[in-house]
Amino acid sequence: MEIFGVPLPAMLSQLLLGLVNGSFYAMLSLGLAVIFGLLNVINFSHGALYMMGAFLAWMGMAYFGLNYWVMLVLAPLVVGAFGIVIEKTMLRWLYKLDHLYGLLLTFGITLLLEGVFRSFYGVSGQRFEVPEALAGATDLGFMMLPNYRAWVVLASLAVCLGTWFVIEKTKLGAYLRAGTENPKLVEAFGINVPLMVTLTYGFGVALAGFAGVLAAPVIQVQPLMGQNLIIVVFAVVVIGGMGSIIGSILTGLGLGVIEGLTKVFYPEFSSTVVFLVMVIVLLIRPAGLFGKEK
Repeated sequence: MEIFGVPLPAMLSQLLLGLVNGSFYAMLSLGLAVIFGLLNVINFSHGALYMMGAFLAWMGMAYFGLNYWVMLVLAPLVVGAFGIVIEKTMLRWLYKLDHLYGLLLTFGITLLLEGVFRSFYGVSGQRFEVPEALAGATDLGFMMLPNYRAWVVLASLAVCLGTWFVIEKTKLGAYLRAGTENPKLVEAFGINVPLMVTLTYGFGVALAGFAGVLAAPVIQVQPLMGQNLIIVVFAVVVIGGMGSIIGSILTGLGLGVIEGLTKVFYPEFSSTVVFLVMVIVLLIRPAGLFGKEK
């Protein structure tokens, strides 16, 4: 069976592979949306922190003999702790200033991190083996789906939906939203708003570190691995609506699928289709698909 001249198995294969890429987009854009939506900071260092998570996972394996599952927990915690240091020492002084200052600061952090890792490891890339428990592939009839890629999709969906639930449906999430809109009122109820803001930033960048660990066995670990990806992720956040949690998740997954289909019908256009979608969405709805019009 063919659809527009393309065999159905080939199309379904690209849809699944697009969903894998979309899972990374969703995870990274979620972290950006959490940080911008709750802290009003455009975190351009997100791609570098994603790279840092991947490198920490590789270093834990290469230098200390730690396995993938340990580093899947440990690396995001280290990246989150690093983010907390950034927030407490630098970012918190910029909250009342224009967004541009936070963007410039985080861009500088990006260049610093990439430069440090490049000086130690070069740009050739480090190989990270797929964990033994997730090796091999499953026959779906129309394609062989690598087990690890299926795990990436499931893990990303679980973390994304869990984050959305906590922020949108729990008392903690209500405190977070209220603390960014009216911190003095929330502090009157005995809640430590500065600490809450710091932990929120740490959690947001920990999501980038988690995505980096997930990506490590899929692509080679190298200092510039987050450079191109972060541009696409920013486009995802803009399309979904700046600060929209559910918008980032759904848009990330959807654009991954669209990108996968584009590779079937017009491969040369697959690297730019995301930006075409962004232009169209902004012309029709400037606040993004799920953003709130001011």
